[in-house]
Amino acid sequence: MSEEQNKVTFRRYVEEVSNEGNLDLVDEIFDRYISHQSDGRTEERGPEDVKRFIGEFRQAFPDFRSTIEYQVAEGDMVVTRWRASGTHQGEFRGIAPTGKPVAITGIGVFRFSDEGKVVESWDNLDELGMMQQMGAISQPGSAPHEGRITPEEISGRTHVEPPPQGGISPEEISGG
Repeated sequence: MSEEQNKVTFRRYVEEVSNEGNLDLVDEIFDRYISHQSDGRTEERGPEDVKRFIGEFRQAFPDFRSTIEYQVAEGDMVVTRWRASGTHQGEFRGIAPTGKPVAITGIGVFRFSDEGKVVESWDNLDELGMMQQMGAISQPGSAPHEGRITPEEISGRTHVEPPPQGGISPEEISGG
């Protein structure tokens, strides 16, 4: 397949599968593929995994819309930067619906086979920002709220440590 055909396939994934929920199209776009996770792991996935993910996401954000900002293709790879928004109206990853709007950005990279199917992917999106917008994680500098995870809880620090005592004073450093 040509670079332009691969870009069209990626665009169809965003517009027809993600935005419109056409899960039948997933079998045309994806083969068994390697998914590179943002934490460095790789997982083998297939069309059924894509259908499950899109179904869960669209259930949690029924008004979800994604827009392609730009695409770049080289050889068998296509890079797509996208922007998405929706309202958190259903359970998502154990978080009860909040009714809050969410807007995120992300970058996806697909590698295509000669037959035009996705055989490898890399996806990065602003999951922290999404969780903060849903109210599942406090914004930095905000007061902790009941039932929400604070940055301190994530890091394991529940109180501020006093600065270390001793050492060199500012006056000693400056020679004053």
